[in-house]
Amino acid sequence: MFFSPAVILVTGVSGYLGSHVAKQLLEEGYRVRGTVRSLENEAKVNPIKNLVPDAKFPIELVAADLTKDEGWDKAVEGCTGVMHVASPFPDGTNKVVTEEEVMGPAKEGTLIVLKAITAHAPTVRRVVQTSSFAAVFGEIVPEADKVYTEESWTDVDSPTLDAYTKSKAAAEKAAWDYVKELPDDQKFELAVVNPVLIMGPPLFEAHKNATSVSIMGQIVNKSMPGVPRVSFPMCDVRDVAKAHVKALTLPEAANNRHIVYTDTVWMKDMAMAVAKEFKPQGYSIPTSQLPYFMVWMAGCFNKGIKNTVLPRVGKIIKTDNTRMTEVLGVQPTPIENTFQDMVYAMVDLGIVRKAKKYKQAGSRAEVPAVNGEVEEEKKEEKEGEKTEEGGEKELEPEDKEEKKDAEEIKDDKPAEKKEEEKEEKKEEETGGGGAKEEKKEGEAEK
Repeated sequence: MFFSPAVILVTGVSGYLGSHVAKQLLEEGYRVRGTVRSLENEAKVNPIKNLVPDAKFPIELVAADLTKDEGWDKAVEGCTGVMHVASPFPDGTNKVVTEEEVMGPAKEGTLIVLKAITAHAPTVRRVVQTSSFAAVFGEIVPEADKVYTEESWTDVDSPTLDAYTKSKAAAEKAAWDYVKELPDDQKFELAVVNPVLIMGPPLFEAHKNATSVSIMGQIVNKSMPGVPRVSFPMCDVRDVAKAHVKALTLPEAANNRHIVYTDTVWMKDMAMAVAKEFKPQGYSIPTSQLPYFMVWMAGCFNKGIKNTVLPRVGKIIKTDNTRMTEVLGVQPTPIENTFQDMVYAMVDLGIVRKAKKYKQAGSRAEVPAVNGEVEEEKKEEKEGEKTEEGGEKELEPEDKEEKKDAEEIKDDKPAEKKEEEKEEKKEEETGGGGAKEEKKEGEAEK
């Protein structure tokens, strides 16, 4: 093992991704030190301490803030590797994020960490920085047929970039420039991970406001009547964490960027994957595709929809994950598993409600019966299939909706494929009609 058993620092260890990175490091036997903004926040600190109860080495926590120099000397001291995961990220509260709010912690915060390493941690041999696909491609509308790779860069001077995108691109560029300018006797290796939209199971209830968790919550809670015809390149949070560990240890990863990507997924297909697993468990999942005019109307009242969703209706972003699979050796988790595991975790953590029919935990194992409650529920469900008169049991509202959508769930084809098949069928019918007319004309001539 490249760095074993030395100390690896994980910045932002309480975050959605940072907690997964720390978890994998602990499970592999590393000594892990994590930074949090305050050790007084027990709601965040206590779950981290219990992240891996049987870890070989207990996790160590230190207080350090990306907006301040204080604390980073102690954070990096004695480390041989640093995972710089911490960075401001827009949450799911629809709060408008300004450039001033994110640029400092992202760009200047990155430089604070790197300068602390140079000044106080000559033992650090490699830094893995969490960047984003936003630093690869940050515009709203992609170029037609272009495949974005690690060679692609977002233009930080583009007037169309939002604050978050600009901050991620600027932070990554600042890191590469800083390392490049270091004297040879102070240089350390830098590897960068550029994940697309991260989905997958959160580890703590505190992650409920993470953007991807919020998106999934709206689908599971049916906060929207349907889904727009938009797609996003997506990946699994566990794969991103694994990519960080590999980027830390593999010699081939040094001085390179690595896009982490599973697939580009239409929102409708994501909803269908969730519905396939959770409608039978009592969840009403919106799988209908919203017509453009409804999305347009929503954009009249929501600037975010107007600026970021409407322009992307029907568009697909293409990227390449060759370095992820061939260099890092990370094989993407099937995206359907990503979505379903995510919802299981959200239910178990109390982020979304637990339906009456819910019988499974995040492990996909049946929840153990408590005082016979589960067995009793099964018995009641079985006996309740028929009424006393022998007729069919009247369906509950959620069951009626489940029955209504059953055919749609069975027909589990990608949304775009269905559209193509409809067009082909229409053409065949038109062609068939023409043939019948020709036959009639021929008979008339006779």
